[in-house]
Amino acid sequence: MAARRRRRRRSKKQRQQFTRWGAMAGAVLSVLLVANWNTVWPYLAGAAALALLGSAGWWLWRAHRRERAGDAAWRVAEEHRARELTMAAVDAMSWQEFETYVAQLCVRDGCTEVLVSGRTGDLGADVVGYLPDGKRLVVQCKHYAPARSVGSGDMQKFVGTARPEHRADVALYVTTGRAFTRDAQGLALRNDIVAIHRDLLGSWVKGATLQSLLPLNGSGGGSGRRPRKS
Repeated sequence: MAARRRRRRRSKKQRQQFTRWGAMAGAVLSVLLVANWNTVWPYLAGAAALALLGSAGWWLWRAHRRERAGDAAWRVAEEHRARELTMAAVDAMSWQEFETYVAQLCVRDGCTEVLVSGRTGDLGADVVGYLPDGKRLVVQCKHYAPARSVGSGDMQKFVGTARPEHRADVALYVTTGRAFTRDAQGLALRNDIVAIHRDLLGSWVKGATLQSLLPLNGSGGGSGRRPRKS
Protein backbone atom coordinates (compact mmCIF):
# COMPACT_ATOMS: atom_id res chain seq x y z
CA MET A 1 0.00 0.00 0.00
CA ALA A 2 2.81 2.41 0.92
CA ALA A 3 4.59 1.70 -2.35
CA ARG A 4 1.38 2.32 -4.28
CA ARG A 5 0.87 5.67 -2.51
CA ARG A 6 4.46 6.65 -3.31
CA ARG A 7 3.91 5.79 -6.97
CA ARG A 8 0.71 7.84 -7.02
CA ARG A 9 2.47 10.84 -5.41
CA ARG A 10 5.35 10.53 -7.90
CA SER A 11 2.93 10.32 -10.83
CA LYS A 12 1.02 13.36 -9.53
CA LYS A 13 4.27 15.29 -9.18
CA GLN A 14 5.27 14.42 -12.70
CA ARG A 15 1.90 15.58 -14.08
CA GLN A 16 2.18 18.83 -12.17
CA GLN A 17 5.73 19.32 -13.44
CA PHE A 18 4.67 18.68 -17.04
CA THR A 19 1.79 21.13 -16.61
CA ARG A 20 4.14 23.82 -15.29
CA TRP A 21 6.63 23.26 -18.09
CA GLY A 22 3.83 23.34 -20.63
CA ALA A 23 2.47 26.58 -19.21
CA MET A 24 5.95 28.11 -19.24
CA ALA A 25 6.56 26.99 -22.83
CA GLY A 26 3.18 28.41 -23.84
CA ALA A 27 3.95 31.71 -22.17
CA VAL A 28 7.37 31.96 -23.83
CA LEU A 29 5.86 31.09 -27.21
CA SER A 30 3.16 33.72 -26.75
CA VAL A 31 5.77 36.37 -25.88
CA LEU A 32 7.83 35.43 -28.92
CA LEU A 33 4.77 35.57 -31.16
CA VAL A 34 3.78 39.00 -29.86
CA ALA A 35 7.36 40.31 -30.13
CA ASN A 36 7.76 38.96 -33.68
CA TRP A 37 4.17 39.22 -34.87
CA ASN A 38 4.94 41.16 -38.02
CA THR A 39 7.36 38.44 -39.11
CA VAL A 40 5.38 35.41 -37.92
CA TRP A 41 1.79 36.23 -38.83
CA PRO A 42 2.12 35.53 -42.60
CA TYR A 43 3.36 32.00 -41.83
CA LEU A 44 0.56 31.40 -39.33
CA ALA A 45 -2.00 32.73 -41.77
CA GLY A 46 -0.57 30.50 -44.52
CA ALA A 47 -0.64 27.43 -42.27
CA ALA A 48 -4.23 28.18 -41.26
CA ALA A 49 -5.23 28.67 -44.91
CA LEU A 50 -3.56 25.40 -45.91
CA ALA A 51 -5.33 23.57 -43.09
CA LEU A 52 -8.65 25.09 -44.15
CA LEU A 53 -8.10 24.19 -47.80
CA GLY A 54 -7.05 20.67 -46.84
CA SER A 55 -10.18 20.20 -44.73
CA ALA A 56 -12.40 21.57 -47.50
CA GLY A 57 -10.71 19.34 -50.10
CA TRP A 58 -11.09 16.27 -47.90
CA TRP A 59 -14.79 17.04 -47.32
CA LEU A 60 -15.40 17.57 -51.05
CA TRP A 61 -13.61 14.30 -51.87
CA ARG A 62 -15.70 12.38 -49.35
CA ALA A 63 -18.88 14.01 -50.64
CA HIS A 64 -17.90 13.14 -54.23
CA ARG A 65 -17.25 9.52 -53.29
CA ARG A 66 -20.59 9.27 -51.50
CA GLU A 67 -22.36 10.79 -54.49
CA ARG A 68 -20.65 8.42 -56.93
CA ALA A 69 -21.46 5.40 -54.77
CA GLY A 70 -25.07 6.50 -54.46
CA ASP A 71 -25.30 7.10 -58.21
CA ALA A 72 -23.84 3.67 -58.98
CA ALA A 73 -26.29 1.98 -56.60
CA TRP A 74 -29.16 3.93 -58.16
CA ARG A 75 -28.13 2.89 -61.68
CA VAL A 76 -27.94 -0.77 -60.67
CA ALA A 77 -31.37 -0.56 -59.03
CA GLU A 78 -32.86 1.21 -62.06
CA GLU A 79 -31.35 -1.31 -64.46
CA HIS A 80 -32.76 -4.18 -62.41
CA ARG A 81 -36.18 -2.47 -62.23
CA ALA A 82 -36.22 -1.79 -65.96
CA ARG A 83 -35.24 -5.39 -66.70
CA GLU A 84 -37.98 -6.72 -64.45
CA LEU A 85 -40.54 -4.42 -66.07
CA THR A 86 -39.49 -5.79 -69.45
CA MET A 87 -39.50 -9.35 -68.17
CA ALA A 88 -43.03 -8.82 -66.88
CA ALA A 89 -44.12 -8.47 -70.50
CA VAL A 90 -42.21 -11.66 -71.38
CA ASP A 91 -43.87 -13.48 -68.47
CA ALA A 92 -47.27 -12.48 -69.84
CA MET A 93 -46.58 -14.24 -73.17
CA SER A 94 -47.87 -17.67 -74.06
CA TRP A 95 -45.24 -20.33 -74.72
CA GLN A 96 -45.84 -19.96 -78.47
CA GLU A 97 -45.36 -16.18 -78.26
CA PHE A 98 -42.21 -16.69 -76.23
CA GLU A 99 -40.68 -18.95 -78.88
CA THR A 100 -41.47 -16.37 -81.56
CA TYR A 101 -39.98 -13.62 -79.38
CA VAL A 102 -36.73 -15.56 -78.86
CA ALA A 103 -36.53 -16.03 -82.64
CA GLN A 104 -36.94 -12.27 -83.06
CA LEU A 105 -34.08 -11.66 -80.62
CA CYS A 106 -31.90 -14.00 -82.68
CA VAL A 107 -32.77 -12.12 -85.87
CA ARG A 108 -32.08 -8.81 -84.13
CA ASP A 109 -28.57 -10.04 -83.34
CA GLY A 110 -27.76 -11.00 -86.92
CA CYS A 111 -28.87 -14.63 -87.09
CA THR A 112 -30.14 -15.84 -90.46
CA GLU A 113 -32.67 -18.40 -91.74
CA VAL A 114 -34.35 -18.36 -88.30
CA LEU A 115 -37.36 -20.65 -88.05
CA VAL A 116 -39.81 -21.34 -85.22
CA SER A 117 -41.15 -24.85 -84.79
CA GLY A 118 -44.25 -23.78 -82.87
CA ARG A 119 -45.39 -27.33 -82.24
CA THR A 120 -45.04 -30.13 -79.73
CA GLY A 121 -42.86 -33.11 -80.56
CA ASP A 122 -40.13 -30.94 -82.05
CA LEU A 123 -37.46 -32.85 -80.08
CA GLY A 124 -36.23 -29.71 -78.34
CA ALA A 125 -35.67 -27.58 -81.45
CA ASP A 126 -38.07 -24.72 -80.79
CA VAL A 127 -36.00 -22.26 -82.82
CA VAL A 128 -33.31 -23.02 -85.40
CA GLY A 129 -31.14 -20.77 -87.51
CA TYR A 130 -27.58 -19.71 -88.18
CA LEU A 131 -25.33 -17.35 -86.24
CA PRO A 132 -23.62 -14.52 -88.15
CA ASP A 133 -20.47 -16.68 -88.39
CA GLY A 134 -22.44 -19.47 -90.08
CA LYS A 135 -22.71 -21.87 -87.14
CA ARG A 136 -26.00 -23.73 -86.84
CA LEU A 137 -28.02 -22.57 -83.83
CA VAL A 138 -30.63 -24.71 -82.07
CA VAL A 139 -32.69 -23.19 -79.26
CA GLN A 140 -34.87 -24.87 -76.62
CA CYS A 141 -37.34 -22.39 -75.07
CA LYS A 142 -39.02 -22.96 -71.70
CA HIS A 143 -41.60 -20.42 -70.62
CA TYR A 144 -41.60 -21.17 -66.90
CA ALA A 145 -42.84 -19.23 -63.88
CA PRO A 146 -40.23 -16.71 -62.67
CA ALA A 147 -39.49 -18.67 -59.48
CA ARG A 148 -39.13 -22.05 -61.18
CA SER A 149 -35.79 -23.72 -61.96
CA VAL A 150 -34.92 -25.96 -64.89
CA GLY A 151 -34.07 -29.47 -63.70
CA SER A 152 -31.63 -32.06 -64.98
CA GLY A 153 -34.41 -34.08 -66.65
CA ASP A 154 -35.27 -31.24 -69.00
CA MET A 155 -31.61 -30.61 -69.74
CA GLN A 156 -30.97 -34.32 -70.44
CA LYS A 157 -33.65 -34.34 -73.14
CA PHE A 158 -32.10 -31.36 -74.88
CA VAL A 159 -28.59 -32.79 -74.59
CA GLY A 160 -29.87 -35.97 -76.26
CA THR A 161 -31.34 -34.20 -79.29
CA ALA A 162 -29.53 -30.89 -79.87
CA ARG A 163 -26.57 -32.36 -81.74
CA PRO A 164 -27.54 -35.95 -82.65
CA GLU A 165 -30.95 -34.94 -84.05
CA HIS A 166 -30.55 -31.29 -85.04
CA ARG A 167 -26.81 -31.02 -85.86
CA ALA A 168 -26.36 -28.00 -83.59
CA ASP A 169 -23.02 -26.22 -83.58
CA VAL A 170 -24.36 -23.97 -80.81
CA ALA A 171 -27.13 -25.31 -78.55
CA LEU A 172 -28.99 -22.73 -76.51
CA TYR A 173 -31.41 -23.41 -73.64
CA VAL A 174 -33.46 -20.30 -72.79
CA THR A 175 -35.86 -20.09 -69.86
CA THR A 176 -37.87 -17.42 -68.07
CA GLY A 177 -37.20 -19.36 -64.86
CA ARG A 178 -34.84 -18.00 -62.25
CA ALA A 179 -32.08 -20.60 -62.60
CA PHE A 180 -30.89 -24.04 -63.61
CA THR A 181 -30.42 -26.61 -60.88
CA ARG A 182 -26.86 -27.62 -60.07
CA ASP A 183 -27.24 -30.92 -61.91
CA ALA A 184 -28.79 -29.22 -64.94
CA GLN A 185 -26.03 -26.63 -65.01
CA GLY A 186 -23.41 -29.37 -64.76
CA LEU A 187 -24.96 -31.18 -67.73
CA ALA A 188 -24.98 -27.96 -69.71
CA LEU A 189 -21.32 -27.25 -69.03
CA ARG A 190 -20.19 -30.80 -69.80
CA ASN A 191 -22.13 -30.91 -73.07
CA ASP A 192 -21.52 -27.37 -74.34
CA ILE A 193 -25.13 -26.30 -73.88
CA VAL A 194 -25.42 -22.54 -73.37
CA ALA A 195 -27.81 -22.03 -70.42
CA ILE A 196 -29.66 -18.70 -70.43
CA HIS A 197 -31.62 -18.23 -67.21
CA ARG A 198 -33.92 -15.35 -66.27
CA ASP A 199 -31.23 -12.77 -65.46
CA LEU A 200 -29.29 -13.40 -68.66
CA LEU A 201 -32.54 -13.41 -70.63
CA GLY A 202 -33.35 -10.04 -69.07
CA SER A 203 -30.02 -8.69 -70.31
CA TRP A 204 -30.72 -10.12 -73.78
CA VAL A 205 -34.15 -8.49 -73.80
CA LYS A 206 -32.60 -5.16 -72.80
CA GLY A 207 -30.16 -5.16 -75.69
CA ALA A 208 -27.18 -7.38 -74.86
CA THR A 209 -26.22 -9.35 -77.97
CA LEU A 210 -26.52 -13.10 -78.18
CA GLN A 211 -22.81 -13.31 -79.01
CA SER A 212 -21.96 -11.53 -75.74
CA LEU A 213 -24.13 -13.93 -73.73
CA LEU A 214 -22.85 -17.19 -75.20
CA PRO A 215 -19.61 -17.27 -73.13
CA LEU A 216 -21.50 -16.64 -69.85
CA ASN A 217 -23.40 -19.94 -69.91
CA GLY A 218 -25.72 -19.65 -66.92
CA SER A 219 -23.29 -19.42 -64.04
CA GLY A 220 -21.21 -16.72 -65.67
CA GLY A 221 -18.17 -18.94 -66.08
CA GLY A 222 -18.86 -20.61 -69.40
CA SER A 223 -17.58 -24.01 -70.39
CA GLY A 224 -14.20 -22.86 -71.58
CA ARG A 225 -14.55 -25.06 -74.68
CA ARG A 226 -15.55 -24.26 -78.24
CA PRO A 227 -18.82 -25.80 -79.43
CA ARG A 228 -18.38 -29.18 -81.12
CA LYS A 229 -19.27 -29.48 -84.79
CA SER A 230 -21.08 -32.53 -86.07
